[in-house]
Amino acid sequence: MAERYNRQIMIPEIGEEGQQKIRKAKVLLIGVGGLGSPIATYLTGAGIGKLGIVDDDVVDITNLHRQVLYSEEQTGQKKAECAKQRLQKLNGEVEIEAYPFRLTAENAEKMIQGYDIVVDGMDNFATRYIVSDVCERQNKPYVYGAIRAMEGQVAVLCKGERTYRSIFPDEQEMLQMPHPGKAVVGTTPAVVGSVQACQVLMLAAEFGSPLIDKLWTINLSTMDSMVIDL
Repeated sequence: MAERYNRQIMIPEIGEEGQQKIRKAKVLLIGVGGLGSPIATYLTGAGIGKLGIVDDDVVDITNLHRQVLYSEEQTGQKKAECAKQRLQKLNGEVEIEAYPFRLTAENAEKMIQGYDIVVDGMDNFATRYIVSDVCERQNKPYVYGAIRAMEGQVAVLCKGERTYRSIFPDEQEMLQMPHPGKAVVGTTPAVVGSVQACQVLMLAAEFGSPLIDKLWTINLSTMDSMVIDL
């Protein structure tokens, strides 16, 4: 283990003890698209103990400019299964479970029960409300992330006092909003997903100051970023 992970073990805040904690952590990633690709890649590379990946979508040619887990040859195949194959080649020490179906109000409770931390690679409001509510009931940290065009935001919810409903309290209003659009530059999910992965490692290894009850935002067109209290 020391050889594979020695660069991060060198960091005093992690060390061998922190790496052991990372190795024991079980993380559920919901959505393995633009955000999910860097999240899954860096958590697998870091040696997370178990990674569950939930996604009912298939690879499309329009995904490839940002969803770097996939190749042209995989067009039309299930993302969860393709991601598992790629990630296992990256790090065979990580247990990877693929769930090639949608997380719903009916299955969320059982799925989340088996994991320590839930990470947001989602692209819709309805699923985020479901995940946040279940994480709050089960006392599981929910690493929220969202992107649009060249903007993104990250927060750690359900670990302190705040939940997704703290940011967006009116669920019906949110669900009636028009879709924010699909325009995005590939580097936006790369940056935001990497920050989410870092938050997971901070929670798992218990180092640093995670964004608990805080919202980090960035605009990549201006490089303006800030952290606000929720």
